[in-house]
Amino acid sequence: MRSVSACVFDAYGTLFDVSAAAERCRDVLGERLRPLAETWRLKQLQYTWLRSLMGDHLPFERVTADALDFAMEAVGLADAALRRRLLDLYMTLDPYPEVKDALAAIKAKGLRCAILSNGSPAMLDAAVKSAGIGALLDAVLSVEDVKVYKPNPRVYRLPVEALGLGESEMAFVSSNGWDAVAAARFGYRAIWVNRLDQPAERLSAAPAAIVRNLKELATLLP
Repeated sequence: MRSVSACVFDAYGTLFDVSAAAERCRDVLGERLRPLAETWRLKQLQYTWLRSLMGDHLPFERVTADALDFAMEAVGLADAALRRRLLDLYMTLDPYPEVKDALAAIKAKGLRCAILSNGSPAMLDAAVKSAGIGALLDAVLSVEDVKVYKPNPRVYRLPVEALGLGESEMAFVSSNGWDAVAAARFGYRAIWVNRLDQPAERLSAAPAAIVRNLKELATLLP
C-alpha cells in the first residue's frame, strides 16, 4: 500500500449500516425485523445487477423502494406509513461507529478520501450530512454519472477521472466481497472489510487485503 495516495470507499454496508433503517423501526417490525432487513438488502442488490444487465437503469431511490416493496410483501406487511418511514430513514442511515475516526486518521496521513456508490447524489448527500463526514471527503461519486450499477467497469473509472490518479494509486474499500473483487480486477488496491466473517468470493480476482472494520484499515495505509 506504499504507493497509495487516496482511499475510495463504497458507501452502503461499508460506511453506512444498511440495517439501521429497519432497526429504528423495531417497535413495529418485532420478529419480522431481521427477515425484512435481509430480504430488502438482497433484493436491492439483485435489482441493481438485473437492471444493469437489462440496460434498464433507474435511480437507487427507486431500486431501494422496489426492493422494500418486495421485502414487505415477503414478510406479510402492508403498511403505507411504515413503508414511508423506512424509506425516509434509509436516507440518513447510521454510520458504523468507527467511520469518522477512521476517515480522520486516513486524512491525517495525507491521503485523499472519496465515496463511490450506487446511491444517487441526493441519497449520498443526505447520508454524508447526517453522518457529519463531509469535511473528511474530497469527492462523493455516484453511478448516476454513467447510468449503470456496480460491478460494471465504467463505474470504477469514475474515481480515476475525478481524482486524477491511476487505479493502482488508490485503495478501494468495500464490505461487499463482490465489489472488492470487481475493483481489484479493474486495477485498484482493493481492501475487503469483512464485517460478517464471510468466505471469499469465487471470482476471477481477489482483494489485496482483508480487514474486519475500518479501524484496522487505517493501520494498513502509509
